[in-house]
Amino acid sequence: MVADVATETVLRTRKLNVFYGTNLAVREVSLDIPKNKVVAFIGPSGCGKSTVLRCFNRMNDLIPSARIDGKITFHGSDIYANKVDPIDLRCRIGMVFQKPNPFPKSIYENIAFGARLNGFKGDMDELVETSLKKAIIWDETKDKLMQSGLALSGGQQQRLCIARTIAIKPEVILMDEPCAALDPISTLKIEELIYELKQQYTIVIVTHNMQQASRASDFTAFYNVEATDKEAKVGYLAEYNKTEVIFQNPARETTRDYISGRFG
Repeated sequence: MVADVATETVLRTRKLNVFYGTNLAVREVSLDIPKNKVVAFIGPSGCGKSTVLRCFNRMNDLIPSARIDGKITFHGSDIYANKVDPIDLRCRIGMVFQKPNPFPKSIYENIAFGARLNGFKGDMDELVETSLKKAIIWDETKDKLMQSGLALSGGQQQRLCIARTIAIKPEVILMDEPCAALDPISTLKIEELIYELKQQYTIVIVTHNMQQASRASDFTAFYNVEATDKEAKVGYLAEYNKTEVIFQNPARETTRDYISGRFG
C-alpha cells in the first residue's frame, strides 16, 4: 500500500513479512516513507507498528528469533544485503525510544560520547551546542553541561536523547512512542520539536495518541490485527495516506472506528 507521495522516497518496504521464530508477526507491508516528512504509525496493541519501525534500522537483528522476508530499501539500496553494516545503518537511521534513556554521564558527554565512538574529529563543543539547539534544549542546559543528564526532567531527558541522536548526523529519526512517559506540556514540546526537525530530517513516529498523529504527521499508516486459523494474531498495514485523508475521509470503516475511539 503506497500513499500519494510526490517527494523523494527515502525508505521503502515491499511485501515485508516479520517472523519471530515460526510465528508470523506482521504480513505483507508495503509503504513509502517520503523525505523530510513525518509519518505516524497508529493502530491497536500487537498490530506490528513498533516491529516494522525497528526493521528500518535493523534493531530486530538484536532479537535472535526475529527474521524478515520481503524487502526494505534506503535510497534504493537493500538494507538487509550482506554488505550492509547494521551499526553504520543505525548512524544514518537513528532511534529514540519510548522511555527516556540518557547515559549516566554529564549532559555534554551524552552528546559527545556517541559522536566520539563514531569517529567525529571536528569541534566537539560546537557539535554539542548545535545538537542541543536543534533539540530545543540548549537554553535549559547551557549553564549545566557538566551536570548529569539524569538530573533533568523526563521531558528534558527525552529531548536530550533526541539531541544525542542528532549528534551522530542521521538522515532519518525513528521515534517509538517518544511521549508515552511524558506529561502533556512535555508532549507538546516534543511535537513542536518534531515539526522543526522535519525541515532537516525524515521522521517516523509510533504513537497511540490520535491527536498527536493528527497534529504532528504529514502521512499516517494505520495498522490492524487479525486472527489466523491457528488463533494467532498477525499485524498488517490496513491503510496509508496523507494524515488529513486518514483522519477526515479514511477508506476503511475500521480506520474510521479506530481514530474515533469506537474500535473493537
